Amino acid sequence: MCLFQLHLQLSVSELRIIYFNKIFHVILGLCGSPQRCGGWAVGQAACKESVGLRIKRNRHIRSFEEIPHTGRNGWVNLFTYWRKDRFRNLHTHMEKTFQELGPIYRERVGTQNSVHILLPADISELFRSEGMYPERMTFQAWATHREIRQLRKGIFLKNGEEWRADRLLLNKEVMMTSAVRRFLPQLNEVAKDFCQMLSGRRSLTMDPYPLPLTSLCHSSTASCHVLYGERIGLFSSSPSLEALKFISAVERMLSTTLPLLFLPTRLLAKIGAPQWTRHAKAWDHIFSHAETSIQRGYQRLSSLKAEGVSDGGQYPGVLGQLLYKGQLSLDLIKANLTELMAGGVDTVFLYIIPHATGEDSWAKAEGDPQRALQGAPLLKGTIKEILRLYPVGITVQRYPIKDTVLQNYHIPAGTAVQACLYPMGRSPEVFPDPLRFDPNRWLSSREDASGERKGGVTDGTEAAGFRSLAFGFGSRQCVGRRIAENEMQLFLMHILLNFRLSVSCSEDVETTYALILQPRVPPMITFHKL
Repeated sequence: MCLFQLHLQLSVSELRIIYFNKIFHVILGLCGSPQRCGGWAVGQAACKESVGLRIKRNRHIRSFEEIPHTGRNGWVNLFTYWRKDRFRNLHTHMEKTFQELGPIYRERVGTQNSVHILLPADISELFRSEGMYPERMTFQAWATHREIRQLRKGIFLKNGEEWRADRLLLNKEVMMTSAVRRFLPQLNEVAKDFCQMLSGRRSLTMDPYPLPLTSLCHSSTASCHVLYGERIGLFSSSPSLEALKFISAVERMLSTTLPLLFLPTRLLAKIGAPQWTRHAKAWDHIFSHAETSIQRGYQRLSSLKAEGVSDGGQYPGVLGQLLYKGQLSLDLIKANLTELMAGGVDTVFLYIIPHATGEDSWAKAEGDPQRALQGAPLLKGTIKEILRLYPVGITVQRYPIKDTVLQNYHIPAGTAVQACLYPMGRSPEVFPDPLRFDPNRWLSSREDASGERKGGVTDGTEAAGFRSLAFGFGSRQCVGRRIAENEMQLFLMHILLNFRLSVSCSEDVETTYALILQPRVPPMITFHKL
């Protein structure tokens, strides 16, 4: 079909859009300014026009180069990131860019070049193209550290058959239902002890308690107990210095990772750049802590074995399970448990924030521990709603193994594509009244007779499952997901059973990004005993 014949099938307004799009594509492309797709208006109206474009998907697929972008020069964009402090505001930058360019855009920053998508239907299409060995964006700074220090890589940094083999072994200890049953008592014990620690504070009902300290104490203790079979020593009046240094190292590692994502880390390591040095030293301390914990666990299990006792009647942790089975080498156990422990430190740090404006939902989530262990729908909905508004990780990435089409644009195989969770969670095109905290929107009972989920997506029921991706999706989802989900539910349940909470602010909390989402000014929580 010739161009003239194609235009005859379009309305006058559509013809005008295509014409001006070609002009803007040339003009803005030459100057390197952000390109706006001709079919998209600025702001929220842009998303509404997407329906018309998707209908024409099979008539005319646009090229990859036509995807709206934020500028062609990655190094200029990197300088802009530094000048406008976008590293710490990456989540809001994504949200604003979607509002300006529509539900898909390209961005090149330094050495990184990726496509960003927003709508659940597009995310669903992306995951259909991930293949048997899904790949996500590699944190090259982490990989470089392992290579320079001659350390084995865990599954977070692996791909292909080697990744799959290790992942299947780890799934048996952290993802399967039988594994969850083994470590649930440890998580429940930590949550109960944490509440007892808070109750022991004499000035509990008078003094606000800092949220980061609250969550770090609990999440670090819970993760260590499940992974290593021991407590980290943070609940006493004199917290363990070793544990505090470990937490500080994890925070330093996270804060230094983000800028290094866009830079040649091997070069920085060779010249001894300060940013790289701080990052490498943080990882060194994290691995040192893991080495100490693993050695203690190994000695503990060896002593029990020498005494003719298998596990002393207690769950030996993921470490003990892996050592007993002997299917992973000690170096691989160390690599994977180190990654899991570092990733688990900040799992719960944003729990309480949304409830500053949704305290009515807290009371509804109350229940006994047994009910929580079996799964309370509203409790799970509360966790989902928290992670919708405040996802710890703001994107999920994949490299499709085959060419695909997103928003009527051709996406070549091997292209880095990021599903952006923070903008999706706050988009009115995906969630009606998105800033309202409503755990009920996740309950299956809210589906009407036609099967349409009330308060859900507007892209059809097939994409509904892709609205909640805080832990990723498929075979490459977060390997610590079951630990984190149950940890959060039990923590929240025990808090609600023991305390009435008041928060220092009543508005949406401002956040900052340092590889994970954090409150810019941590709210202070007052725990009132019930």
